[in-house]
Amino acid sequence: MMLLPCIYCGPRNADEFVYAGEELDQPDPGTTQPTEWRRFLYVRANLADWTVEHWYHRAGCRRYFTLERHTVRNEIRASRRPAAPPWPGDGESGQSPDAQSGS
Repeated sequence: MMLLPCIYCGPRNADEFVYAGEELDQPDPGTTQPTEWRRFLYVRANLADWTVEHWYHRAGCRRYFTLERHTVRNEIRASRRPAAPPWPGDGESGQSPDAQSGS
């Protein structure tokens, strides 16, 4: 069993979470070339090392947070609020768009 340290709820079983992807800098969709946009959408580093990832606590607080995790050992180095919302419409609350609309 892997425990993830939710910054809002504390350590919980990884089954309660949804992996939301690596932390990436999104290029400007209005000025980015199609090749660069495809690279942003589909190409991941997939390193066997430390990565910065977004996770969503679907069975708990329903908020996003950021983890620094070693992908081989599943060791967690840090857990914090995301620097920017990982999904459009996420807003300041750190909650999913579904959670904000009350659905």
